[in-house]
Parts: sequence; C-alpha cells; structure tokens
Amino acid sequence: MNKADIIDKVHEVVGGTRADAERAVETLIDCVTDSLKKGKEVSIAGLGIFATKTRNARTGRNPRTGESIDIPAMRVPKFRAAKALKDAVK
Repeated sequence: MNKADIIDKVHEVVGGTRADAERAVETLIDCVTDSLKKGKEVSIAGLGIFATKTRNARTGRNPRTGESIDIPAMRVPKFRAAKALKDAVK
C-alpha cells in the first residue's frame, strides 16, 4: 500500500472529494513531520509512537574505496508499534 492507496481508502470511507481526502492525508503527514522536527513525540492510539532518536557520530568506510569517513551525529525518526498493532499483525 502506498500514499495513493491510503488517499483512495480515506476517500472511500469519509466521502467528499478525492482532493479533500488527499488534503487530509497530507495534513496528517505534515503534522507528524513538523512535530518530529521540533523534537516532540506523536502518539496515535492503536498504531504507535513516532519519535526521534539521536545517533552518535562514528567512523565508517566507503565500500568502493575502503577509505575511512567520518559520519556526523544526527537525529533519525523512530517508530514503536502499539500493542494493538502488534496483536493485529500476528
């Protein structure tokens, strides 16, 4: 399932126009992204928690040349599935 499939499903369930469904999905994605940029968690009951995690700086290797490179510290998104989602997938 991709973003277009999600938009079609929202349109089917909620009704209205497809453009309204697309705006709803885009708004959800933008809200989650903006909250994560600010360092906040996003918790959706029954789905899970979106959060950020800090990765430490480290030394890596260029696989083509074997040369050592420094990889800077960075924040990355993280998702923890809710129990209801884990049980549904089993």
